[in-house]
Amino acid sequence: MEKNNENLEELDINHLMQVRREKLSELQKEGKDPYEITKFNRTNTAGEIKAEYEKFEQKDVTVAGRIIAKRIMGKASFCTIQDCDEKIQSYVSINDLGEESYKAFKTWDIGDIIGISGFVFKTRTEEISIHAKEVTLLSKSLRPLPEKFHGLKDPDLRYRQRYTDLIVNPEVKRVFEIRSKIISNVRKILDEKGYLEVETPILNTISGGATARPFITHHNSLDINMYLRIALELNLKRLIVGGFDKVYELGRVFRNEGMDIRHNPEFTMLELYASYQDYNDMMDITEEIFSKTAQEVLGTTKITYQGQNIDLTPGWKRITMIDAIKEVTGIDFNQIKTDEEAVELAKEKNIVIPDKTKETRGDVISLFFDEYVEETLIQPTFVYDYPVEISPLAKKCPNDKRLTQRFEVFIGGREYGNAFSELNDPIDQYERFKKQVEARAAGDEEAGMMDEDYIQALEIGLPPTGGLGIGIDRFIMLLTDAASIRDVLLFPTMKPLN
Repeated sequence: MEKNNENLEELDINHLMQVRREKLSELQKEGKDPYEITKFNRTNTAGEIKAEYEKFEQKDVTVAGRIIAKRIMGKASFCTIQDCDEKIQSYVSINDLGEESYKAFKTWDIGDIIGISGFVFKTRTEEISIHAKEVTLLSKSLRPLPEKFHGLKDPDLRYRQRYTDLIVNPEVKRVFEIRSKIISNVRKILDEKGYLEVETPILNTISGGATARPFITHHNSLDINMYLRIALELNLKRLIVGGFDKVYELGRVFRNEGMDIRHNPEFTMLELYASYQDYNDMMDITEEIFSKTAQEVLGTTKITYQGQNIDLTPGWKRITMIDAIKEVTGIDFNQIKTDEEAVELAKEKNIVIPDKTKETRGDVISLFFDEYVEETLIQPTFVYDYPVEISPLAKKCPNDKRLTQRFEVFIGGREYGNAFSELNDPIDQYERFKKQVEARAAGDEEAGMMDEDYIQALEIGLPPTGGLGIGIDRFIMLLTDAASIRDVLLFPTMKPLN
C-alpha cells in the first residue's frame, strides 16, 4: 500500500511539473520568458520592513522572494513571499495591477520567484503587508516544493536536497547563520590575540599530523600519489620554525573513515600554534574561545545540549588521564608499572586490545579511559598527561617520560579539542615517527608516515610551542544543540542513490 502511495505521489509530481512547463512555454511564446531577466532592483528585505514598520509605513518599497502561499479571491488576492531573512504578505488586486497583469499573477505557482513593488501597510488583523502596485515574475519554479506532499521531514532527503530543506524548513537556515557567526567570532578572538591566519596545502606527498586513514589521489603530471590532508599541524609548525610567532588555520581536513552522527569524511578544523607557550596556555585559550563565542553568539555561557545543562563559564575542571580513570573506576595506573601488568588487567576487565602492537601500558590506559571515563565527562573538562604511545607529536612530561604534555577537552561526554606542548626534539620525533612507520608496516592504516622534511625543520630549531586543534563542526553542534554533524554541514557526504 505504501509503495502504491509513493507511485501516486510521483505521478502527481510529474503531472504538476508538466503543467508548469506548459505555463513556461506559453510565457516564452508571449515574449515574457522570466529566465531572460538579468537583474531586479529591490530596495528592502522583508526582515527590514517588519523590524522597522514605523519607518516604512505607507512608504513605497520593492521586495523580491519566493511565493510560499497564495489565496486567490476573485478580483483581489493575498500571497506570501519568503526572502533571505523573513516572509511577508502582499495584497494584490485587479484594480492596482490591471486585468492582464492580474490574470497572469493568478497563474503563478508556489515556488515561483517574484518581485513586488508597492507601499507598506497593516491589514485589519494587524499583519504587516505590502499593497502591490506592480508584480514581476523573475524565475519559474518547474518542480513543486515538497510541503505540497507532506513536507520535507525525511533527514536523508533533507541532507541530499539542502536547497529545498532551506526553503521549506526556515529554522535550518538559522543554524547556518549561527555557524557563520561562530567562525567569525573565533577568528576575531585569535586576530585580537595577535595570531596570523594562514593557508597550508590540502594536497601533500605524505599524510601526517594525526592518526587517521587518508584519502589518496594521483597527480598526473608528476605521476605521484598524493594525500588529502588529515590535519593542519606539521605545516603550521614549520611556520613557527620559520619565525612566525603565532599562527592559525581554519580549514577543511579529510579522513577516510567511518561515518556517524559525529563524523563526516571532510570537516572543518581549527589549529593554532604559539611559540614560547605550553599546553597550560592552550587550556586557557580553549576556555576563552568556547566561553566568549557562546556569550557573543547566544548571549550566555550556560547552554543545553541534547537535554544536558552545560556551563561553559571559564574555570573548567582539569584532571590527568590516570586520575580520571581512578576517579571513575578506582584503578590507579600509577601502581601498574609494566606492560605485562596492564595487559593482564585489561584481560580481567574484558577490555579488547585491537592488536599485538598495542599491548603496552600506555595503550591500555587509553582503552580504559575510552571504556569507562569519556562518557561521564558532562561539564567541560581538560584531561591531560596522555601516554606517549598515543601522542607521537607531544613533548614528554619532565617528571614521567611515559606520559606527554597533551590534553583533550571533553563536554557532554564527547571530545572537542586536542592540544600539546609540541615536541621539538628532532631525535625523539624521529624515533616516534619510526614507531608509526613500523605500525603502518604491520597493517595499521591509520599510523603516520616518516616526514623527513619535518625532521629537518626541527633540526633547524622549533622554539617551545603550544598547539591546539578544535573540531569546529562539533563546536557548532554544541552551540546549536544539533544531534548530528550532518545538521551543521550544508552539504554532508552522502552515498549516491544510484
